[in-house]
This record gives sequence, structure tokens and C-alpha cells, in this order.
Amino acid sequence: MTTKILLIEDDIKLAQFIEMELTCEGYQVSMANNGLDGLTQARQDPPDLVVLDWMMPSLTGVEICRRLRSTGSLVPIILVTARDEISDRVAGLDAGADDYVIKPFSIEELLARIRSNLRRIRKEDSNILHFEDLSLNLSTREILRSGKAIELTVREFELLAYLMHHPLQVMTRDQILEKVWGYDFGGDSNVIEVYVRTLRQKLEVDSSSRLIQTVRGVGYVLRLNK
Repeated sequence: MTTKILLIEDDIKLAQFIEMELTCEGYQVSMANNGLDGLTQARQDPPDLVVLDWMMPSLTGVEICRRLRSTGSLVPIILVTARDEISDRVAGLDAGADDYVIKPFSIEELLARIRSNLRRIRKEDSNILHFEDLSLNLSTREILRSGKAIELTVREFELLAYLMHHPLQVMTRDQILEKVWGYDFGGDSNVIEVYVRTLRQKLEVDSSSRLIQTVRGVGYVLRLNK
């Protein structure tokens, strides 16, 4: 799958040069020439990485960082700027930027920073399960839906993780009992229904769409009904 990079830069000549170099490296590049358009693109078609100028019309790069992070976006952001004071770097990083490139810069440095940040996020992603607007971090046990944290019990987490490991696959009640509760489970046979009901209540706060569907007589499937 081609890596998507969003380039937000108001200097047209510089933006075109960076776009050409990134395209030659095999990246799929989309561009915005002001902060507001860039923020809109980042939200409507989330990229794999953002290269972001600090000083731009409508919204600064720092403000874009803040707004993306406030909605739960974890996309890697490389902030590009002529500001080289320590206080400026701290401000950019505190706003949510992952990395910092000072103008003027060599394209080789920018490409290296992009590769480094993509490697980091891919390593982290190996521990994160995604389905629609739901994410589950196996390492930190953090669950987010549309950027909002959801608190689950240990068993609720294990049940959701099992379903997210098998999206769009109908899992039978026996399979769920075996994998989530264990081979020697001898409790109430309705325990799955109870936990699914609780999970749905927690996942569907704010009228979010249902993700755990019942397949009558068989089991459950993680699927968005449209």
C-alpha cells in the first residue's frame, strides 16, 4: 500500500519541489497551501504522515497540530520552519509535532526524518488493532472510539480484542468461550450475551453506530451495518 503524505506549505515553489521529491521516492502526495485547507484535508482523508510549515495563512502550523491532537489524531507530524530558537522548538513539540526540520534544509534530511517517523509509527501500529473509528492498543490497553477513551474491564477488553483480531468473521459462541474464558469454563452460558450488551453500551455512547452484530443461532461478528 502506498504511503500517503499530506504536505501543507504556502510557499508554492518549495511545495512543488518537495512534492516532486516525495513522489520520486514512491509516496502519494496531497498538498494544501494554507492552514485551513490543510486541516480540512487531514480530517477528511487522514494521511500516514504530515509535513507542515509553521507560518501560513488562516492557521499556523502549531495551531493545526493542536487541533489534530485534540481530536485524537496520532498521525506523525513533521514541522518545517525557519524558527530555530529552543523556545520555538519546545512550542512546536508541545503542540503535538513529532519532529522538527529547520529551514533551509536539505531534501535528504527531510526524507530521512520522514522514513524515521514512518518506521516508528509502523512499529507502534503492530500493537494497535483498528476497525472503523475504533482502536485498541494491546500494549497500553487503551481503547479509543472517534478519539474518545473508553474504559473496559479486563474481560471486556479481552472479548473486544478477540473480535478485533477477526473483523468481519462470524465467531461462534463456543469459539469465544474457548478463547476469552478458557477451555475449562463452567459458568453461566449466557455470560457472552451479558458482556456483549455491556460492551455495546460503552462503545455506542453518543449514539455511535453499532459495531458488534449478533448472528442468531451462531455467535457475533465485528461489522458495521450500513
